[in-house]
Amino acid sequence: MSAAHENEAFGPSQALDDGTIAARTDAYFNRTREIVTRFGDRQVTYAMFIRRPVISAPRLMTSWLENVARARGIAITHEVMCPEGAWVGAGEPLVYVTGSFAALAPLETLLLQKLGPPCVAAHNAYQMALALPGVRFLAMEARHCAGFEMQEQMAYAASVGSRAAQREGALGFVGGANDATAGFFGDLPGLGTMPHALVGYAGSTLRAAEMFHETYPDSDLVVLVDYFGREITDALEVCRAFPDLAAAGRVAVRLDTHGGRFLEGLDPQSSYAALERNTPGTIRRYRSDTELRHLVGTGVSAAAVWRMREALNEAGFAKVRIIVSSGFSVEKCMVMADAHAPIDVVGTGSFIPDRWSETYATADIVSYDGQPLVKVGREFLLRKARDRAVPSAS
Repeated sequence: MSAAHENEAFGPSQALDDGTIAARTDAYFNRTREIVTRFGDRQVTYAMFIRRPVISAPRLMTSWLENVARARGIAITHEVMCPEGAWVGAGEPLVYVTGSFAALAPLETLLLQKLGPPCVAAHNAYQMALALPGVRFLAMEARHCAGFEMQEQMAYAASVGSRAAQREGALGFVGGANDATAGFFGDLPGLGTMPHALVGYAGSTLRAAEMFHETYPDSDLVVLVDYFGREITDALEVCRAFPDLAAAGRVAVRLDTHGGRFLEGLDPQSSYAALERNTPGTIRRYRSDTELRHLVGTGVSAAAVWRMREALNEAGFAKVRIIVSSGFSVEKCMVMADAHAPIDVVGTGSFIPDRWSETYATADIVSYDGQPLVKVGREFLLRKARDRAVPSAS
C-alpha cells in the first residue's frame, strides 16, 4: 500500500473510547475485566488462529491494537507469526498478543473481527489471481459490503492476496472501484467507467460511449454492452464509431450479461460449438453442473467470452479488450482458465467469503504470568508459543 494513502485507508483503525469498546465487546469479557481487576491482574498471552487455510492479513488488526495501546498508555506487545501475504495452515497461530489481562479481555471480540475476514478474503483473492495469472483484476467489493469497515477489510484483503500471487508471477489486482480504498493498490484513484444506469439514461450503448468520451476524452473507453441484450451488435457499433481508439487498444467492452439469458446469438448448442472451435476438449473436462454453467450456460460464460472475441477479431478489432464481471469467484476463475477464455480484465467482488462462518477467528490464552496453560484440545498452541521469539512492543 502506498504511503500517500496509508493514513487515510487505515482511518477506521483509530482507537475507540472505553465506552464504545465496552458496548461492542461480548458482555462476559467486560465481566472478566471487572473480576480480574478485583482479584488481581495477570500478564497473559493470547494466540489467535483460524480453523481453515488462509493468507496472513493481520495489519488492520495490529494497527488498531497499536492505536488502542498508545491512546491508553498501556503496554501491549504483539508478534505476527506469519508475515503478511504468507500462506497459513488451518489452526496455525497467526498472532500472539501479550499484556494485562484486564486491558486485553475487552479487546478480544474486536480484534477477532478485524483478523478473520481479511485473511479468508485474501486467500480467495490469491487463488483467483493465480487461476488467471495473465489477467488483471479490479476490486469491486464496495456494493457488497455491510458498511465501510467491511469494505476496508475486503479491499485490504484483495491487495494482500494479490501481492502474494504477484510474487508467483500473476498480474493480480491492479486497482479498486472507489477512491477510499484505492490506496491499497497503489497511487491510482478508483477505477471504472460507466454503470448500466448511464446506458439507460443515454438511450443507446453508442450514445453512452459518446457521452463518456466527450466528458473524459483522455480516458480509455470501456463500454458496458449488455443493457439492451445486443452485446455483439452494440460492441461493434461502438468500435466502428471510434476506429482510432479501437486500433490503439483504447477501447474495451465489458460483459455483464444477466444470468437469465445467453449472450446475443448464443444458445446451448452454439455455446458448445464456440468452445469446440477455440478450445477443443475443454467441455469434456467439466466435473460439476456449476462448472458446466460457467462454460456454456447463460450469463458471462466461457463460450460468451470466446464468441465476443471471435466477433471483434472478425470485424478487425483485435486490439479491443474484453472485461468481464458477474460472479467471478475462485471456482469460476478456474473454469475460465481451463477454457483459456480470452479475458483481459476481471471486475469482481467475489473474493468476499461465501460462507461467513469460515471467517471466524479464535483466540485462546496460552500463558498466565509466563506459565504455559491452555484449555484441553488447544495444546498445539502451546508448542508454537514455546518456539516463538520475544514479541515486539506495540
